[in-house]
Amino acid sequence: MNFTPIVRPYFKHADRVMLERAASPEVSQRAVLSSLLKAGSDTRWGREHGFEPGLDYETWRERCPLVSYEDIRPLVMDMIRGEQSVLWPGVTRRFAQSSGTSGGKSKYIPITDRGLQRSHYRGGTDVVARYLSLYPDSRIMSGKALILGGSFANELGPGYPAGVKVGDLSAHLIECINPLAGLLRVPGKDVALMADWHEKLPKLVAEVVKQDVTNLSGVPSWMMTVLKEVLRVTGADTIHQVWPNLEVFFHGGISFEPYREEYRRLIGSPTMRYLETYNASEGFFGVQLSRDSRAMLLLMDVDTFYEFIPVEGGEPVAAWQVEAGRVYEIVITSSNGLWRYRPGDTVMIESTEPVTITIAGRTQQYINAFGEELMVYNADAAVARTCAATGASIANYTAAPVYATCGTRGRHEWVVEWTSRPDDIERFAALLDDNLRAENSDYDAKRKGDIFLSRLTIESVPAGTFDSWLQSTGKLGGQRKIPRLCPDRRYIDAILNR
Repeated sequence: MNFTPIVRPYFKHADRVMLERAASPEVSQRAVLSSLLKAGSDTRWGREHGFEPGLDYETWRERCPLVSYEDIRPLVMDMIRGEQSVLWPGVTRRFAQSSGTSGGKSKYIPITDRGLQRSHYRGGTDVVARYLSLYPDSRIMSGKALILGGSFANELGPGYPAGVKVGDLSAHLIECINPLAGLLRVPGKDVALMADWHEKLPKLVAEVVKQDVTNLSGVPSWMMTVLKEVLRVTGADTIHQVWPNLEVFFHGGISFEPYREEYRRLIGSPTMRYLETYNASEGFFGVQLSRDSRAMLLLMDVDTFYEFIPVEGGEPVAAWQVEAGRVYEIVITSSNGLWRYRPGDTVMIESTEPVTITIAGRTQQYINAFGEELMVYNADAAVARTCAATGASIANYTAAPVYATCGTRGRHEWVVEWTSRPDDIERFAALLDDNLRAENSDYDAKRKGDIFLSRLTIESVPAGTFDSWLQSTGKLGGQRKIPRLCPDRRYIDAILNR
């Protein structure tokens, strides 16, 4: 049965509300902040920083400091141990484990009941609403959604109170999903929440190949692994042969550009659609606004107040104060108990009325060893152009600097795991270098004449290398994210030395 026409009026209303609030960022954002401060004034954090109902943005930002995870780690651990009203009123029983910082292997992001409903699930609703608005012919709910998820495996071990759950964000979302919505997703919870991906993958594939899948949701790198296993098990040439009604992939977490051509080959349908989302452990923040641009609408209806720090330095500004064409580090305040929190993402402001963004990268994922200021979005764009020109495709990559010695100049070293290997690696490296120069003027300036910086080099590694490394770090799974660029060699040396 096709439920799409039945639910379309609900999603049409949700899309209208989303767009109306986005059209008035100052009005919407001041209202969000007011609501959050009213709740936050009854917490330990709020009392320490002078929160009170009715406090305006300009006064509040003087009272409340910007924080990183390490600043609030002790408070989060108090919450995990069951203390009440630390960062958010009441007891918080769910925490999303994500990649760690220098202070620990993992971070544990609070997921409050209000944040789960008004941020994470509301963002998911906005995505479907936007998609149905862009594609009135959709039959997305005539079949099942293949949604990849993680598990409740975590680094804390035993010792926290009964009823507290720590694990991947996706595991919380799957466990708490509305039962009616759960009927339209695969795999079942028993498989979806399995911790061991070596055991989980064959069971997942065995279940989903029997279904009429109409839409996919997940991180592009891991979804590709699943789709290739589907083709291997079924013997099909393309995914379209397995799921002829598949119409859209909702993707996020990492840039889709290096994977776009390979997905076109794998899926094999000229009508397949792709919609980018900005969802994170900290909340759901954006969805692609139109068919023709990958710019994402910054969601103003997901219980999140946004600020932006110019990457070149300066004071934070609110969403209604940003300038188009500039890159900012994003700062969030939300009903997940995060106050002026720095997730570590940078975004390019594409427009201001409404505010639309593209992901520029992570604050810690860049290379500036030689003054080249290379960002992830430069690297992803150059990879996509080079693959398109050579017919190659990349499963995963990471890059880091190689510093100058007495007899050599500095350069960038790339470690690449290929999906389709180019005929000539050296030609690929030279073209990639040219495309990086075209994408980034600072890199181009350092490369001129080979005076300051030599051409990049590529080290090819066997299939499975990145998965093996991720498994060694405890991060293999549906939410995996390979560090694309790093200003030092901590990741690249660990991968090369496996």
